[in-house]
Amino acid sequence: MHSLVFLCARKLASHHAAARAALDLLPRELYPVLFKAAFLDGRTLALHDLVRAWPFPVLSFRQLLRACRHCDRALLQEKPSKLCVQAVVLGVVAYLDEALEDRQHGSSKRRCLQVLDMTGLQDDDVDYGPESMSLWSRTVTLAKACIDLSKRHSKCVERTSKRRKGPYSSAVAPPPPRPVSVEVRVDLFVNSTSYGVLKDALQSSAPQQRGSFVNSTSYGVLKDALQSSAHSALRLKCRDFRAEELSIASTVGLLEFLDPASVRQVDLRFSNLGLSGLRVVLPHMAKFTNLVSLKLPYSNIDVRRLAAGMEGSLHCFAAQLGRLSRLKELNLCSSRLSGKLRQLLGDLQGPLESLELAFCYLLPNDLSYLSQSLHTPALKKLDLSGNNLSDSLLQPFQRLLGEASSLLHLDIMECRLTDAHLDALLPALCRCARLRYLGVFGNPLSTRGLKTLLQRTAALADLRLVIYPYPVDCYAEQLPWPPSSSSLLNGSVDEERFSRVSAELQRMLLSSSRAGAVWTTNLCGHSTLDYFSL
Repeated sequence: MHSLVFLCARKLASHHAAARAALDLLPRELYPVLFKAAFLDGRTLALHDLVRAWPFPVLSFRQLLRACRHCDRALLQEKPSKLCVQAVVLGVVAYLDEALEDRQHGSSKRRCLQVLDMTGLQDDDVDYGPESMSLWSRTVTLAKACIDLSKRHSKCVERTSKRRKGPYSSAVAPPPPRPVSVEVRVDLFVNSTSYGVLKDALQSSAPQQRGSFVNSTSYGVLKDALQSSAHSALRLKCRDFRAEELSIASTVGLLEFLDPASVRQVDLRFSNLGLSGLRVVLPHMAKFTNLVSLKLPYSNIDVRRLAAGMEGSLHCFAAQLGRLSRLKELNLCSSRLSGKLRQLLGDLQGPLESLELAFCYLLPNDLSYLSQSLHTPALKKLDLSGNNLSDSLLQPFQRLLGEASSLLHLDIMECRLTDAHLDALLPALCRCARLRYLGVFGNPLSTRGLKTLLQRTAALADLRLVIYPYPVDCYAEQLPWPPSSSSLLNGSVDEERFSRVSAELQRMLLSSSRAGAVWTTNLCGHSTLDYFSL
């Protein structure tokens, strides 16, 4: 339901000339609702003008696009419009260009905008159509705007400086005008394609660096050309930093430019860093005093057959993790950690609340350590997918579940769990009274096993999403027993038989007064919970 104020704002935003003329006359309290109306309807010209005249110190997407009393539609949960985001960025650039011009002409016009907060937009990077804007695209757009603005302002300041030093200038030159700048709080995603443009943008927006990491390894990357200006007009403040497939030198180079106080998450994936590379990279994260989330999936960590001298690298890696004093979320998915979990997590200063160890070749002593550690009672999210929980890990996992009373999100996909294994786990699982999400896809469960799971977990009032496997009795052909994950994923499902099972599960949910819960085999289309959304 839209309020009368919001309907009027939509009407005004649809007439660009009228909206522009009205901006100086409108009460500042109407700017937020006009912004949301323009964003909803894709009124890019109106957005551009609104940003240039923004009457508040902060323009926050999270605040402006959430559901409110004027409009109950939460645009923050939808894919962001490419044209609208670009209009906002260009509006900020125009605002800064005008501010610099005013300063140079001695204008005293008051400028309010100081912070553009672009965090909180949907960033799952799936199903982005031509009209929406991914995190990668937003990163490149902001980086280019930062570089272009820095170049223009540098030329402008240089021209002004030459005029002051002219032959008829006074003996004592007046001080240069106080610069106007906007801090942009943003999440960044960089890969080998966008690395160059983001590096230049961070260089232009960072304060002068002293003691930066520049040696023979990173010299070519950083080009030993950190700019000496205190700040550029558009200053990028990264909240969550994600990088894919970057070299050690490139990774270190970018980490050095990030503002130490603003970073809360670092996500380095598909980097092939290995223990030796992480030993180089992690010391550069110690300066991030507010870092609470570290994700290192697919980093080529293998502790099973350490080469001579590599035991020291493992010890160093663990020690460096221990220096991240505020760490609450750790992702080491697809690392081969067999038997070393105690060594890796033992130096952490506080308990983790999110731990992802999918496909980590864990051993019984790993889960035994975890069940007795300070982490398990605090865990809200646990991912053990891809570890064989059907054999010697079953009992340690039972004990672990019994201690994980705070668990909200549990992923145990492709863990070779049969009906019998699930029956053994259900008493401990049902004690996780706050559980919201359960992922059991890829396990060889039958229709009977799924019905038992539904019946037993119906008492978990917060359980809203279950990702379950196609029952083994719904495959068109007889599966080898026990079936491998590839057999379950690639086997042909009898759709008619499965539709009957699915309908029966839905009837069971209704009869259990759990109609609001979602039971599905669809792995996509559901936002995965991280530490910040728990």
